[in-house]
Amino acid sequence: MTSIPILDLIPQRPPFVMIDKLFVCTDNIGKTFFFIKEGHLFVDKGLFLEAGLMENMAQTCAAHIGYLNKEKTIKIGVIGSIKNLEIKQLPKVNDTIETTIEVINVVFNTTVVCAKIYCNNQLIASCEMKVSVTDKEINA
Repeated sequence: MTSIPILDLIPQRPPFVMIDKLFVCTDNIGKTFFFIKEGHLFVDKGLFLEAGLMENMAQTCAAHIGYLNKEKTIKIGVIGSIKNLEIKQLPKVNDTIETTIEVINVVFNTTVVCAKIYCNNQLIASCEMKVSVTDKEINA
């Protein structure tokens, strides 16, 4: 896999970026890293909040879709639903989280994934997420 700047794969822009690098991408699997910094939008009292974890999973989906379609224009995606969300613990500032998404199904412009977040090799969050890609392109 070649190294592509993450902002070339996802529609989000700082300060709303919650992944640093897509390091695995196959047809059905995407994996990202994210280093949690002090002062991040979703850090409170030294912890990366639940909303940040959910957005991290969604952005991992976006990076996966963006990489598979890298010859095309990046389009805006929306979270359609989140099922069976389980958050076991919140990561701390200076932790690196690794997020894996596995594609369960794709129907038209909607992708259903199983998402898991690990910190220090421990599963800290998981869910099933449905993400739909719109026709709206980002303004680079």
